[in-house]
Amino acid sequence: MGQERLSAFIDAVIAIIMTILVLELDKPKTLDWQGLWELRENFFAYALSFFWLGAMWVNLHAFSHRTEKITQKTVWATVIMLFFASLFPYATSLIAMDFYNPTVQVFYGIIVLLITTATLSFYRTVSEVNPTDELQRLREQRNRWIKWDILLKLSGLICSATIFPIGTSLAVFITLCGFVIPNQFRK
Repeated sequence: MGQERLSAFIDAVIAIIMTILVLELDKPKTLDWQGLWELRENFFAYALSFFWLGAMWVNLHAFSHRTEKITQKTVWATVIMLFFASLFPYATSLIAMDFYNPTVQVFYGIIVLLITTATLSFYRTVSEVNPTDELQRLREQRNRWIKWDILLKLSGLICSATIFPIGTSLAVFITLCGFVIPNQFRK
């Protein structure tokens, strides 16, 4: 399989996942501002998940664009990453149903961490067979902040499980706004 075909597969699956996110949004009970306001947590969960997946796609695109060779390990790392990503609309819909429920927040956090881990595996397999300076530089840039990203997500998950139900969503929001999006502009 060529790099272009794998990239097209990633693009297609992520586009479908992002589309499913919006289809999972609840309709307001009343068609007025009050009805929309009552769905604010749904919209927040949707926006958070959409932009998190969008940032993931941007990072994957930056890596894939500089990739010449892929291996079966990369293909399988991609399949695993997309499997966990395909659970994202489901986890998001659970958050939207009961935003302050610690169980669904923890489940959402587990999905986020599984996607993050699988994505890191994808980056590793690509870097193994494409040892270019440009890819190594991208990987080093990401490695500077990824430990903090994962630590914050784990902390949010623990907070959700123990004392602060929305800790996971807050941690994902902070990592998205504090690490992921700002690093897009440093490349």
